[in-house]
Amino acid sequence: MNERFRAFSFVDRIHSIQTGTEIRGRYSIPAAVSSFPPSLVAEAVGQLAAWAAMEAVDFRCRPVAGLAAEIDLLSSVRPGQVLELAADLQTVDTDAVAYDGTAHADGIPVIRLQHCVGPMLPLEEFDEPQMLRDRFALLRSTGAAPGAFVGLPPLALLIHPSNDVGQTLSATLRVPDSAPFFGDHFPRRPAFPGSLLMKSNLELAAALAAQLPEPAAGGSWTPRGASDMKLRAFTLPGDTLEMKASLRQLSTNAAVINVETRKGTQLAGSVRVRLATEERP
Repeated sequence: MNERFRAFSFVDRIHSIQTGTEIRGRYSIPAAVSSFPPSLVAEAVGQLAAWAAMEAVDFRCRPVAGLAAEIDLLSSVRPGQVLELAADLQTVDTDAVAYDGTAHADGIPVIRLQHCVGPMLPLEEFDEPQMLRDRFALLRSTGAAPGAFVGLPPLALLIHPSNDVGQTLSATLRVPDSAPFFGDHFPRRPAFPGSLLMKSNLELAAALAAQLPEPAAGGSWTPRGASDMKLRAFTLPGDTLEMKASLRQLSTNAAVINVETRKGTQLAGSVRVRLATEERP
């Protein structure tokens, strides 16, 4: 099956766009998927901003993931909900795009991205420009038929036993040699999506948080945000990534965990995860 605009595309409709400044759209989470993690909500906002950036430079360049100063995880979503997406561009040219963005579901804030920057690279290296122009025209008119996304393939995050319980935790992630999302991200230059690296980083941080003392107010630790997220290199099909989570701050009801990802000796990414308490059901 051709996975283009099916396996990793999270904008169904563009409601409005002001060239180079703002864009509004939506994405209907398919009811048939088992879950839709926060990292994919962030991906949806980033993809909406990418459409605005590409339109502003007449589809000569496209942005790739770079850095996000703040990502606030405000609430979870469930399959079947509709995400209302917004992105406001501070600057955009053929070198980079800078933007903020939000997502809401049923009127409730889901995620907030602040001070994101994506380097702009020649679009033809990644995709067919005319195909993207046609897709953009579809999103601006009738919109794309919802329900194409069928979920993510399993990503095996192997968490290693720790000799420093509650302080550090490491894991290995082997990127698949092939996966449907590579057909969408990107057809001419497959790359492991930064949002899926974010998903694994959050999972490792949550695993380390599970080793911490219970919060003073009771309940459990849960990720509430990410700061200083930086992606420093493309991750390719078949790459092996080594991750290390380290506890940096701990108080009665808040914690901060740093996660670094390396590909061999190269630092591929880093993020600071903020955790707070969540009442147990």
